[in-house]
Amino acid sequence: MEFLKWRLLPLLSLVASIAFFYIINHPKPSHDECSLLAHDHFWISSKRIVTPKGVISGAVEVKRGKIVSVIEENWQGNTRIEHVIDYGEAVVMPGLIDVHSHLDDPGRAEWEGFPSGTRAAAAGGLTTLIDMPLNSFPSTVSKETFELKLKAAAKRIHVDVGFWGGLVPENAFNRSALEGLLKAGVLGLKSFMCPSGINDFPMTNANHIKEGLSVLAKYRRPLLVHAEIEQELEGNSELEDSRSYSTYLKTRPASWEEAAVRELLTVTNGTRTGGPAEGAHLHIVHLSNARSSLDLIKEAKRSGDSITVETCPHYLAFSAEEIQDGDTRFKCAPPIRDSANREQLWEALVGGKIDMLSSDHSPTVPELKCLNDGNFLKAWGGISSLQFVLPVTWSYGRKYGISLEQLASWWSEKPAKLAGLDLKGAIEIGNYADIAVWEPEAEFDLNDSHPIYIKHPSISAYMGSRLSGKVLATYVRGNLVYKDGEHSTAACGVPILAS
Repeated sequence: MEFLKWRLLPLLSLVASIAFFYIINHPKPSHDECSLLAHDHFWISSKRIVTPKGVISGAVEVKRGKIVSVIEENWQGNTRIEHVIDYGEAVVMPGLIDVHSHLDDPGRAEWEGFPSGTRAAAAGGLTTLIDMPLNSFPSTVSKETFELKLKAAAKRIHVDVGFWGGLVPENAFNRSALEGLLKAGVLGLKSFMCPSGINDFPMTNANHIKEGLSVLAKYRRPLLVHAEIEQELEGNSELEDSRSYSTYLKTRPASWEEAAVRELLTVTNGTRTGGPAEGAHLHIVHLSNARSSLDLIKEAKRSGDSITVETCPHYLAFSAEEIQDGDTRFKCAPPIRDSANREQLWEALVGGKIDMLSSDHSPTVPELKCLNDGNFLKAWGGISSLQFVLPVTWSYGRKYGISLEQLASWWSEKPAKLAGLDLKGAIEIGNYADIAVWEPEAEFDLNDSHPIYIKHPSISAYMGSRLSGKVLATYVRGNLVYKDGEHSTAACGVPILAS
């Protein structure tokens, strides 16, 4: 034993010196670097705090990153309360959770990237993003490619970030490959039922999706699906004016969404209680067709299928009739449809038929948006929106009488449930102190003088808008990461891994 100890001493000394060198050269960020607030025990007060029990006037106590108490009555008379940040009439609500964003890191960081995307999120009141597995390179379709994603995110995220893995034909029938990806920590899987536009992320069909659900059932995680199936079109759009939005709209009719939803519902019955995929869940992303597709989804829910659906602010803010020739900033898939469809989307959202909202932030470099020639048929499809989703939802939703509680449900509570984030999505004791503070009445012009943190503001369809709802402050796990145009020094967001 003495001989073994003698032989190990030099090795242990070497390991200790390496560890010391690493700590000195890679120090953990201090609290002052992670937060614009000096204290880790403080109170946030407001006359409008959005809680699961309703909007209250009171205070939220934050200690070491979590909410430890929520006080409604006579809190100001408590002499023990110190370090109070009083926001007056501003709204204090749970931080927004975006379950559908493309940050394009690694491989295409010139499109967006973790630093710029998460700074934009913080400035918009978003405290958690779930990053999509495609548009980065390589796509996240294996344990190995997921490790590249995690490496790219390390110490470069200003809000918490979780990750979806990809369900593609090459892994759909390989249970060990899918389980390897899920065990590595992805929160669920994502697939396309039409060409994705990304070469290493090919489309799936109902058979692939059925296999994916059977694996996900064991882990009780969701499958997110882009629900469009290509069908034969009437006429030849290539011969029509490519600068006209109506030309592009004809290339992706609502029947494509309906066909995909019909096919999905042939396998989602397996997610019912007692079914072979019980425990799995199917989530339809960015629904734009408020008519037949939504009717099919409503019927599936009534039948007991485990299924939810989201839509996006751009489908609620814009209509096809308003899009000018050549303005390719508005191109996305599925496309923005007519004003009557928009009204039906709002009716469905307010009525609880649509479960939640997401950004589908899908940026690129300006050249791929074809801003100069305005060719809708060649331009990259995607709305750049990450920083603006809260004021956009509020600004356009006031016409429909939306409430602060509904905002918290669409943007915080239900997204948290979908992604399995048990300690996020609500201002309640025990949860992480993920909090957005904003002024609903404050108006601002989204122009070149407005501080914008997404990498390429020129491609956003929202530029030029006048919006209501100014974000004042964003707290992530108790760290004040954004305040009045200023970000904390260090990127102290946490990668979220499923366990």
